[in-house]
Amino acid sequence: MSIDSNNDWQLETLAVRAGQERSQFNEHSEALYLTSSFVFENAAQAAARFSGEEEGNVYSRFSNPTLSLFQDRLAALEGAESAICTASGMSAIMSLVMAHLKAGDHVVASAGLFGATIQLFNNILARFGISTTYASQTRPEEWAAAIRPETKLFFLETPSNPLTEVADIAALAEIAHARGILVAVDNCFCTPALQRPLELGADLVVHSATKYLDGQGRVLGGAVVGSKKLTEEVFKFLRTAGPTLSAFNAWVLAKGLETLKIRMAAQSANALELATWLEAHPKVARVFYPGLASHPQHALAMRQQKSGGAIVSFEVKGGKPEAWKVVDNCRLLSITANLGDVKTTITHPATTTHGRISAEARATAGIGDGLLRIAVGLEAVQDLQTDLERGLAQL
Repeated sequence: MSIDSNNDWQLETLAVRAGQERSQFNEHSEALYLTSSFVFENAAQAAARFSGEEEGNVYSRFSNPTLSLFQDRLAALEGAESAICTASGMSAIMSLVMAHLKAGDHVVASAGLFGATIQLFNNILARFGISTTYASQTRPEEWAAAIRPETKLFFLETPSNPLTEVADIAALAEIAHARGILVAVDNCFCTPALQRPLELGADLVVHSATKYLDGQGRVLGGAVVGSKKLTEEVFKFLRTAGPTLSAFNAWVLAKGLETLKIRMAAQSANALELATWLEAHPKVARVFYPGLASHPQHALAMRQQKSGGAIVSFEVKGGKPEAWKVVDNCRLLSITANLGDVKTTITHPATTTHGRISAEARATAGIGDGLLRIAVGLEAVQDLQTDLERGLAQL
């Protein structure tokens, strides 16, 4: 029995119960359906399933019980009607855009978007006639000024990667909706455990489920969440184009959601403690973390989010050589650009996540050569400090 329709359940309950439909075997743990296709009772049922007249699974490119489990559970956590899962976070963004935009349309997006997202908008979508204007994450008036008659989408990440700038979702939604523009929010950093953009006025939420929704760095996945009307268009694109999430990955991600709230609470607490330590360190020029009172959007973040999240970025005094020295002296922190893991990771954004965009674009986004990004995990904070001090002491 599914509990999705009960709106009284708390997030913790939804995370472990929502979306499950037990089979004839009445299993307690969620079943994993590794099958490419499904058998029909007769020709009439096959025709009805293919046409959409009858609900049911057809082909795992676009329908599978394990995918439905993950989709329904994530939708419940976001307070949404529907979710469509995809093969990765980037394929989720691509699917959203291809479902709702066409040649000649215009997007207003955060200037501090993730590097691969900027590449998608600038180098791929632009070839198909979709143009993008970038506006400051923290200045709603720039978004309003960037609107054209052909603007169809506001796309933002909040907090941003890697500087953790916080956008006022409600203010941007008000501006967009006055002109009939959709608002999509990348909720990768916060997840629904810390932030629910739909409640703040967003129309669609995008996830790289690879990150905190899984939480242990095991599989790739993505999702687009929102109303049935809006996600149905995404489903139509996925059914034909096929950026499909595998059943196994969907099962892993659904299980990851079960511990999402406790992981995010613990990792956020660790991040705040580490950020406070870094802010007081003599070799650190600046710390970027929404949970710190020094963060420019701290008050907004505390209204919009349940905590500051688990991403801490900081600038060391000097440039790339000094930043690389900190990275190279880490023995505990994993040197990788992935984030959302229970294992803490460290990366140099200017030469990794944002290395493919121009130096001018990095400068505009505020990503300097001395910037480092830490995705804080579940290790003891004292051990993380000891590991970072090894490199910081040499600057």
